Amino acid sequence: MNDHWVHPPATPPTRERLVGAAVRRSEDHRFVTGRGRYVADIIAPEHCHAVVVRSAVAHARVARIDVAPALRMPGVLAVLTFADLGDLGTPIPIRIAPLPGFDRYLQWPLAHDRVRYVGEPLALVVAEARDAAEEAAERVVVDYEPLEAVVDPRAALADRVLIHEATGTNLASSYRVSRGDPEGAFASAAYTRRETFRCQRHSGVPLETRGLVATWDATSGTLSVLGATKVTFFNRRALARMLRLDEARIELIEVDVGGSFGVRGEFYPEDLLIPLAAMKLGRPVKWIEGRRESFIATNHSRQIECELEIAASADGTILGLRGRLLADMGAYVRTNGGVVPAKAAQFLPGPYRIPHFACEVQAVLTNKTPTGTYRGPGRFEANFFRERLLDLMASDLGLDPAEVRLKNLITPAELPWPIGMLVPYEASGEYDGGDYGAALRRALEASDYARLAKDNGRLMDGRLHGIGIGCFVESSGAGPAETARIVVRGPGRVELYTGCASSGQGHETVMAQILADALAIPFEWIRVFHGSTNLVAEGWGTYHSRAVVVGGSAVVAAATALQAQLVALAATRTGLDASALECRGCDVYRSDGRGEGAVLTLAKLAAPLDAVGKFTTTALTYTYGAHVAHVAVDPETGATEVLRLVTVEDVGRAINPALVHGQALGSAVQGLGGAFLEELVYDETGQLVSGTLADYALPTAADFPSIESITLQDAPSTSNPLGAKGAGEGGIVATGAAAANAVAAALAASGVVIRELPLSAKNLARWLADARSAR
Repeated sequence: MNDHWVHPPATPPTRERLVGAAVRRSEDHRFVTGRGRYVADIIAPEHCHAVVVRSAVAHARVARIDVAPALRMPGVLAVLTFADLGDLGTPIPIRIAPLPGFDRYLQWPLAHDRVRYVGEPLALVVAEARDAAEEAAERVVVDYEPLEAVVDPRAALADRVLIHEATGTNLASSYRVSRGDPEGAFASAAYTRRETFRCQRHSGVPLETRGLVATWDATSGTLSVLGATKVTFFNRRALARMLRLDEARIELIEVDVGGSFGVRGEFYPEDLLIPLAAMKLGRPVKWIEGRRESFIATNHSRQIECELEIAASADGTILGLRGRLLADMGAYVRTNGGVVPAKAAQFLPGPYRIPHFACEVQAVLTNKTPTGTYRGPGRFEANFFRERLLDLMASDLGLDPAEVRLKNLITPAELPWPIGMLVPYEASGEYDGGDYGAALRRALEASDYARLAKDNGRLMDGRLHGIGIGCFVESSGAGPAETARIVVRGPGRVELYTGCASSGQGHETVMAQILADALAIPFEWIRVFHGSTNLVAEGWGTYHSRAVVVGGSAVVAAATALQAQLVALAATRTGLDASALECRGCDVYRSDGRGEGAVLTLAKLAAPLDAVGKFTTTALTYTYGAHVAHVAVDPETGATEVLRLVTVEDVGRAINPALVHGQALGSAVQGLGGAFLEELVYDETGQLVSGTLADYALPTAADFPSIESITLQDAPSTSNPLGAKGAGEGGIVATGAAAANAVAAALAASGVVIRELPLSAKNLARWLADARSAR
């Protein structure tokens, strides 16, 4: 492992250098010409179709499942229930964030004698045609013995209604983290304030729903599953254990993917059910998730309540922070569900100099769809909680919100900044280099904050105007490792294989840029293959904005391994000792400078070469930045227009600035959607009432047309050879915070205190009416 890398100052890319250049995405041509190959496009020979029978109620005992009416339907091949799992089925394992106590609440692929949320799988119907499978699914008879549902996380804590009776509690996990002496800081502080904030349940909504095509070859005993993404190697291990197959007999193949955002690619019940059906029937089985189905089956996220208290001196210097988080996990703990509460607690202090900190975390179960990660998990929530409290403190002390932040931001001289052990399953960490104040000043300048802040709360054009700030620091580049493989097929034919998955980020372009520079070969020579388990021996996938940081560094390692092979080959051909030779790009020269030109060049090499590189790391990289939002609110209707949003993020080194810019814009729009529009709403019986695109409002370009995203490259990472930090989540993590502070500034004189999201017109109108009534 390389622990420290030194990088030259960032310079504009030359024509020859591709890292740092805005190279057009090579994948886009097939997408815009309709030649993308998504899982729904796959037509396997003699394939059949699967439909999942899901619970219609949130909480009940299952007295009986009668599949006979479905089996009598024309074209129906099989109906699988819990009994058909036999000794193959086991609960779905945790992939990441194993918070204490979580292993008691894992989900089985099919419910047995009890259902715990609307949408929980009860059976799988397989038929010759999709419509036949859908009709047969409606004929499966389920006799429920209804139980009281608990949908409010605070009510769930009372344990009056137990979701998993055997455990005796709905509290899945509870722990405390701290650093310094928070009690002492609060005891001596001149100023304290405590507030309770809430972030609503919402989640990622990829354009393409989930889907799988599984094929079992009984002759060879091999299983092929198309439609996998994100963490294919983990999913293969989990599937192999559940099916009791050797991993080598399973291939998970990634085709084109229409978005992930954290919710797609985790191991869901269908990831076992569809392969199992293929094995039982001996035919390919295809399953495509419906849009309504996705709202109740795919992970939800974000729902956290936070009681947060700040201690400060009279001049606004932060002395301490104490928090209590209550995270609604839904009915089960899924593969990555613990990430959200764990990271929300870890990032409550944010980019500020807060010497004393403590947080209690409670993760509770309710009768709702289980939760997992959504872009910027835990960070979006934590930034909203903290940044709102900072603005309230600034108002109480008569200080400008920007000055309060500049006073308390960690300075470059204080970095690296130890953050302590704030996550139970991680070692103590530290923020790496950067200039947090410079990023905020850039955002303030670009947004014209000094001028616009004078109009906070002013009624203009019939609307109240406000401008607000949100600062952040964001971890990225999770290890432990990634693998890349380079195969040279002949002159001008170089194939690059990576263990990272792609769900639309542009990896085929970026990885080729890295390799082209490392070997000094034309970009056009390179074809990139990603995600599938048959490409490299081991891979870790794409999450936590790690693909470029770790996966790109593995490409550099593979290029170095290939250069070593070229030197060895040149030594064999020339009879020179390898120490007398050196590789420059893809050509080998004599080290002493004798001779005319290269002794061996890749461009003329007919013999195939195959090199593997692995990059291992324990260090995370930390991007940082600030968002500033300017809004106008109609005081009667609550309708809000985002007049402008400015986002600033330092990504260390942008491999492709155009793609980084696209990531920033896209994630900012998603953040605004979470701030103003999106909410997964349940009624008291546990029915999802916003489970269609007619009810669940997604942002469009018309909603938020004015966004300026600024990418800084002032602090390259020293933990990887590219100097890169993650660039996929900085646009979303502080958007809710900045938007909430802007709306709060606009409504301050109205008596409205913003303590929760979303800032929908409905909510704002209600809060404004309540404030008027209270006068």
